[in-house]
Amino acid sequence: MNPAEMVGPQALPELRAKVERILAESARQGATACEVSVSIEQGLSTTVRQGEVETVEFNRDQGFGITLYLGQRKGSASTSATGEEAIRETVAAALAIARHASEDDCAGLPDASLMPDELPELDLFHPWAIVPEQAIERALECEAAAFAADPRIRNADGTSLNSHQGCRVYGNSHGFVGGYASTRHSLSCVMIAEGKGQMQRDYWYDVNRIGEALADPQTIGRQAAERAVRRLGARPVPTCEVPVLFSAELATGLFGHFIAAITGGNLYRHASFLEGALGEQLFPEWLSLDERPHIPRALGSAAFDADGLPTRTKHFVEQGRLASYALGTYSGRKLGMPSTANAGGVHNLFVTHGDENQAALIRRMGRGLLLTELMGQGLNLVTGDYSRGAGGFWVENGEIQYPVQEVTIAGNLRDMFRRIVAVGNDLEYRSNICTGSVLVERMTLAGS
Repeated sequence: MNPAEMVGPQALPELRAKVERILAESARQGATACEVSVSIEQGLSTTVRQGEVETVEFNRDQGFGITLYLGQRKGSASTSATGEEAIRETVAAALAIARHASEDDCAGLPDASLMPDELPELDLFHPWAIVPEQAIERALECEAAAFAADPRIRNADGTSLNSHQGCRVYGNSHGFVGGYASTRHSLSCVMIAEGKGQMQRDYWYDVNRIGEALADPQTIGRQAAERAVRRLGARPVPTCEVPVLFSAELATGLFGHFIAAITGGNLYRHASFLEGALGEQLFPEWLSLDERPHIPRALGSAAFDADGLPTRTKHFVEQGRLASYALGTYSGRKLGMPSTANAGGVHNLFVTHGDENQAALIRRMGRGLLLTELMGQGLNLVTGDYSRGAGGFWVENGEIQYPVQEVTIAGNLRDMFRRIVAVGNDLEYRSNICTGSVLVERMTLAGS
């Protein structure tokens, strides 16, 4: 993409002006309060398979989300049009919805005193001047490296390169208007191996704010191939109760379930097994989980949340105890608690880890399952019951013996959290949750 055409900081003044016009229009039409979120995004995506180009796509999208209030009544509407008439009509539509809405004591903007005076610069915008021909070349190079890595790689399921950039501006009638530009680039490869009477699929990828900082295509391709080949000969194991070692990329999901359980919307709807658990010992004492939203260039960094409140460093888990829920303004009011500036989600979570790598944790486990694949959505967030289709590698005497498939792991998240024995130093940085591999002392493994 031509750098001159990229969506970047140069778009912010115009977006801020549009937000201010919408706020003024909502006041003119009689809204008692208003908040506006405006975004504009564009990106290049290409996918190749078997040495051929499957797709090359360029997208550019923009949208305006308007939420306004008539006292305690709330109405929302959105549009992709930017003209004055479209803005007037969208504000009128939101007002019409608000007039028919029920009053809600918890509805409304955050207190004006909580709005930020200044915002940190987080260095999130790093455009990549890559043209479609270069993107295709990198994707083909990645796939070719995978095919060359092992003769058992017989097929490909798609190698994709994506480069996206965008701007977001949020403003409300307290006078706060904040915005930022950001980028996100990725390269992924999915390959299929054949052997031992089986076909097995696996993948590898990288993602970064800086396109030039992505792992090189050959490395990603070889890793995808090696992972697919390792799975050949997979078989079930007998039903048993053994330790399970979640690989780092799957351990992020384990802590993602925890965050879902402490998120305000699930708590006030009585849809979480951690309702009322604030202050409880949920994890071992050595484990903490904290949020660090202001790390420069990190994938989850944000200066303010979806309510415009300034983000801040905090513990969700401190020495194993649940120290804080994850709340926005509305969910906080529903629970009678202040917002934790987590409207819209959490930002850069870090889990305490030790100094052992995954190989050391495998040796410590002795006998059990190294988990590298999960399937299905078998989580009941109300009870914490957890049951997922799984694949990975069987371990005996601290060494990997053979690949495993067609098994189910089951437990309860409360028990699983308490039974975490160790977190490895093989940290996963491609996620909003930074953790190493997680060794759980005991889970039920249902197989043949």
